Amino acid sequence: MIDRRALLRRLPALLVAMTLPAAGAPALARQVAPLASPASGARDVNPDTLLVLRFAQPPVLGKSGRIRIYDAADDRLVDTLDLGIPAGPTERTKLPAAPYLATPYPYPDGPRRTNANTRAGTPSAGAEPAAEGYQLTIIGGFTDGFHFHPVIVKGNTATIYPHHNLLEYGKRYYVQVDPGVIAGFKGIGGKTAWVFSTKAKPPRADSERVTVNADGSGDFSTLQGALDFVPDHPARRTTIFVHNGDYEEIVYFRRKSNLTIEGEHRDKVRVHYANNEVFNPHPANISTNEAPGTFPSRRAAFAADNVKGVHLKNMTLQTTLEGQAEGLLITGEENVVSDVTVIGSGDALQVNGSTYLERVKIVGHGDTILGRGPAFFRRCEIESRGPFMWIRNTSANHGNVFVDCRFSAIGDGQPHLARSPVNKGKGYPHAEAVLINATLSGVSPQGWGEIGGDASNVRFWEYNSRNVDGTPVDVGKRHPASRQLTMERDAELINMYQTPSWVLGGWTPPTTDGPVSE
Repeated sequence: MIDRRALLRRLPALLVAMTLPAAGAPALARQVAPLASPASGARDVNPDTLLVLRFAQPPVLGKSGRIRIYDAADDRLVDTLDLGIPAGPTERTKLPAAPYLATPYPYPDGPRRTNANTRAGTPSAGAEPAAEGYQLTIIGGFTDGFHFHPVIVKGNTATIYPHHNLLEYGKRYYVQVDPGVIAGFKGIGGKTAWVFSTKAKPPRADSERVTVNADGSGDFSTLQGALDFVPDHPARRTTIFVHNGDYEEIVYFRRKSNLTIEGEHRDKVRVHYANNEVFNPHPANISTNEAPGTFPSRRAAFAADNVKGVHLKNMTLQTTLEGQAEGLLITGEENVVSDVTVIGSGDALQVNGSTYLERVKIVGHGDTILGRGPAFFRRCEIESRGPFMWIRNTSANHGNVFVDCRFSAIGDGQPHLARSPVNKGKGYPHAEAVLINATLSGVSPQGWGEIGGDASNVRFWEYNSRNVDGTPVDVGKRHPASRQLTMERDAELINMYQTPSWVLGGWTPPTTDGPVSE
């Protein structure tokens, strides 16, 4: 007797397997036996779903062929991914020196532009179009577009990344995969081999809490999908709760406020992507930097752009490429980062605007913390191969202040706490980095990098720096422009530097236990 339930459970795999080579085909082809997700016939699928093919053996990604998604109601082509187009640049492009924007970057109000209504690569703010010949998708309303990998292979799994915001609620879709997309795989054809239906409708527009789960069981399958849904400026704080999982995606959002993004577990929610300045460079005719109003950067794995009152909690944010590559780039005012691990390369963490960071671990290769501040770090860990920071604040605000933090060198290089405020002729004569009760391991005896030009307003200051064993750090060789604070002489100053609102321009940040005691 036929076990009908068992047959139905195997049906999605059988439908895909019907497209595989015959038994006499080469050995590589015979190894390919993918299981599709969403399964063929699946219902209530999130429109931001990724498409996954799981093989019996590690698949080899091809260099040609297309993946197509059709609306099953009318056979309308909804999305095409062409494997013949490279994902993005792999070598640095030599760009001429370019100016910054003469007027602040415009963040338009109204409905956000997406791949559904705008061509990816549409320039903003007078930027030259991105170089042709690479994959492009609009993320978070940034119409200039991001380079991305349409298919990522890890182990036995090939994950397909549709262009953002093209699938809709209440639709039925079928997917076709050309031969050549996966070596030795004859593909998926027809209208019935891989079919799924999306949820009838999204969460309520006034939802104060939405969930993300990579397995598709949440309100959204990707963090970006949730960010695209939640309102920009809700009357009440909105929370995006991210379940444990691996989220390989570029995250970019702009002009949002009153938003909490909270992971289930710091070490089990991993948001990461292979992104850097080479893969997603700035426009050829416009430079980017940390100053307010300049052209936004696209090189971070996770970027919160021009935001206010955004809280990030309990997750790991990582870029997996080297070079100028932030795990987290956050720009705006009154933002909070707590119990987060940030892993990057050069400029692993970039912080611009008033930000409170507590129990954050930052790992990088040099200039590991970059930005103009003001930023208040409490009980944080910083691990770096090169200089721990390059602080670029002006006289308008404080820079980086660290209270009860730990600085540990990676390797034997003895990096400086901060590098020179002068770089390529541009100086930051008011650069400020203040350490209160820090624990130092492997830091150079000089402590601070060379300071070019007038150092009278540079504040490279320490109070009570300690070795790992609790003994005082030998500061006898510290840079002459730096300063050691003492309780006898500087008690009031030391107290002020331990007061977040004084450092952060009058804003008192919340912590996990409520407002910081001052």
